Amino acid sequence: QVRLVESGGGLVQPGGSLRLSCVASGIFLGNYDVGWYRQAPGKQRELVAVISSDSSRNYADSEKGRVTISRDDANNMVYLQMNSLKPEDTAVYYCNAAWTAARREYWGQGTQVTVSS
Repeated sequence: QVRLVESGGGLVQPGGSLRLSCVASGIFLGNYDVGWYRQAPGKQRELVAVISSDSSRNYADSEKGRVTISRDDANNMVYLQMNSLKPEDTAVYYCNAAWTAARREYWGQGTQVTVSS
């Protein structure tokens, strides 16, 4: 059974930082492009950052300079470091693993990030 489990969310003040973690079981994340997405209430899910299986990175324009995505294939994990958080970053953050050639895609259950004073 494949599982992606996110952690690291919580309540943080504006300007603060969080590091989200995504750990996989049942698959080897090194074979996958792994992305972090977020969905705020009443809004569509949007991409925050993605790291490919060859470790190239892409970021949403709104997040460049504030977030860093990284992977630790030895521990089957992907991280999202978020700095200078703003209230508009409040959302549920989801981990996604996609292996396009194999037509495999998996989602985690999400972790809540709330930025508020």
